[in-house]
Amino acid sequence: MKAILIIADGMADRPIKELNWKTPLEIANKPSLNMIAKTGVCGIMDLISPGIPPGSDAATLALLGYDALKVYSGRGALEAIGSGLEVFAGDVAFRCNFATVNEKRIVLDRRAGRISNEDAAQLTRSLEKVKLKQSHVKFTFKNTIQHRAVLVLHGSKLSTAVSDSDPGKTGVKVSEIKPLDKSPEAKQTANIVNELMNKFRKVLEAHPINKKRIESKMPTANFILCRGAGKVPNIKPLPQVYGVKGTCIGAAALVKGVCKVAGLDLTCVKGATGTPQTDFMAKAKATVQALEANDFVILHVKAMDVVSHDGDYKQKIELIEKFDKMISHILDDVDLDVTYIAVTADHTTSCITRDHEGDPVPVAITGPQVRRDDVMKFDERACSKGGLNRIRGMDIMPILMNFIGKSKKFGA
Repeated sequence: MKAILIIADGMADRPIKELNWKTPLEIANKPSLNMIAKTGVCGIMDLISPGIPPGSDAATLALLGYDALKVYSGRGALEAIGSGLEVFAGDVAFRCNFATVNEKRIVLDRRAGRISNEDAAQLTRSLEKVKLKQSHVKFTFKNTIQHRAVLVLHGSKLSTAVSDSDPGKTGVKVSEIKPLDKSPEAKQTANIVNELMNKFRKVLEAHPINKKRIESKMPTANFILCRGAGKVPNIKPLPQVYGVKGTCIGAAALVKGVCKVAGLDLTCVKGATGTPQTDFMAKAKATVQALEANDFVILHVKAMDVVSHDGDYKQKIELIEKFDKMISHILDDVDLDVTYIAVTADHTTSCITRDHEGDPVPVAITGPQVRRDDVMKFDERACSKGGLNRIRGMDIMPILMNFIGKSKKFGA
């Protein structure tokens, strides 16, 4: 027996007035998702706990079966590992954004107009040449997808107990990074990151890429916002927990980082971008192929979350329908007599608030020995009436492992 866990990042939503108080998932034409619901068991899921909006990092840890409240150690290291960087014990990593600020450091655009990968890469090559005052501390900076980037500090006497420079919204000033405790390590780390922010800004302001962006009336990428200071979490890899061989198919660095730390391989797919322009069918084909050599495959799709943060519910509906066609290919090409398929979201992302919310997400599992319930559609409201009832994010992995015969009996 084998299993596929399909994670639609931010697919769940709240009812929208313009959709007659329905969600994009309720409006979308999604025969494949509905088929999984009809032939499976459904429910709703709180990734962390009812009412707590989960970050994608904590949510992904939970979906892999870990108690995020106990093992979470910050997003930065996970993002860095997923982007291909090495993060060692003692290193501190940050999640970063290329952003647009004015002369008073008021944030105008936290994503620099969703700068292209190509422009971000050219800017990064210049930022890598910056030198720190303290020679015993080194840094690595790398752009990932569009405006996203990671920063890793390598050295001694570093701490994750520092604040963010990203204020989380536009129209306010960039925050100075401050130590969150009285340790000399936290003070040193805050000073180093503030130094880098200032030096990065000078490089970015003078860069030809930004001069071209000004000429083209595009937002400049003239500042680096840092947040989510983190270190590598101490977790037991899934192959040791369940004896499974697994792989992750996704473009988002964060998700790849969580999966790598959890002991899963990473499968690269040409055309997988982590944006609405991602190649859905290439990811579907890669999933089918990966299942041949693995017990367990995670397929992650970022696109719906991206447009949700932009408040574009119309495009969200379109992307859910593309996502559904991707699932159709998987259903047609895997052996459903020996394969369990679970579909869910890692959190609710509201097109109205443009942010993660603490609302539960729908989940459905189909497979050869699933106790089917009476749910006929896959959406937030329909799935709430299913046989799984209301579960936690960390419950989905034990449920799947039980179905494929990888769980161990508790007790005599």
